[in-house]
Amino acid sequence: MIAATDNTSRHHISVAPMMNWTDRHDRYFLRLITRRALLYTEMVTTGALLHGDADAHLRFHPDEHPVALQLGGCEPSAMAECARMAEDAGYDEVNINVGCPSDRVQNGRFGACLMREPMRVADCVAAMRARVAIPVTVKTRIGVDRDDSYDFLAAFAEAVASAGCPTLIVHARKAWLQGLSPKANREVPPLDYARVHRLKRDFPDLRVELNGGIEDLDTAEAQLAHVDGVMLGRAAYQRPYLLADVDRRFHGDDAPPRSREDVVAALLPYLEREYAAGTPVQRITRHVLGLFHGRPGGRRWRRYLSENAHRHDAGPEVLTDALAASRPPAATERAVA
Repeated sequence: MIAATDNTSRHHISVAPMMNWTDRHDRYFLRLITRRALLYTEMVTTGALLHGDADAHLRFHPDEHPVALQLGGCEPSAMAECARMAEDAGYDEVNINVGCPSDRVQNGRFGACLMREPMRVADCVAAMRARVAIPVTVKTRIGVDRDDSYDFLAAFAEAVASAGCPTLIVHARKAWLQGLSPKANREVPPLDYARVHRLKRDFPDLRVELNGGIEDLDTAEAQLAHVDGVMLGRAAYQRPYLLADVDRRFHGDDAPPRSREDVVAALLPYLEREYAAGTPVQRITRHVLGLFHGRPGGRRWRRYLSENAHRHDAGPEVLTDALAASRPPAATERAVA
């Protein structure tokens, strides 16, 4: 078990920023499972904050703490202003996206293509740090296209660390900017954990966190022998209850985790409040489909929500109805209060 000596204010386990997945509803749900894992927003661009509905993009529930905002952008002044907005909104960290390979992101001159401009990223870090007291971190890849040597990664790390970035989160795959979709970029380029381990050895004062391909907490714990933190992505979304042991296993918390049924009970008041405010229930229930993954009744749970939560007349009761539908007819498990 990892000792609970988190004196850097960081967390051993985090959940990655994932577009269309880690919205505020998903983060609230995940926080019912783990109190200690660091949660990230979806990437928000500087343009969306400076010229769009900033309140909608920055909104989060106080129970989501610790929570970080991930920013997409490349202009130091704009990044600094958005970092200030994030701090004013109450976020615990602001993170710069230097890993997304999508065409839209490239056209905006941010994401993974910024690995080729380490001094621009460093200028963003410096400008943001001059405006805020919360940590300014960077999430990146191990390389881009043919620029995938260790020296290329090390030079990038040196630039952002020198500008005051305390934490570099490294997706241990390179990004292909042409020829692969964002989905393929999460699966096709091979993982190279050893390169991330070497980066930590060569930069002992830089907090290095590993992302990419981590499917369970046993693997995460094994990686923590080499790096400072592990970021879970799709596994945490598709099988969210794997996070239930994070607090005890990595932070020494004594309180037992909620059961899956208790998570449903705790989510229900939130769903009722959001529904009363006009949020369709499916926007929330879509995030909980994997709660009973691998458990008896898990398929019935998913099927009921998939078939009923999208209906125009669906209300909060769809959650408890799904729980009831997941049980075998002779079940005697207690119902959600």
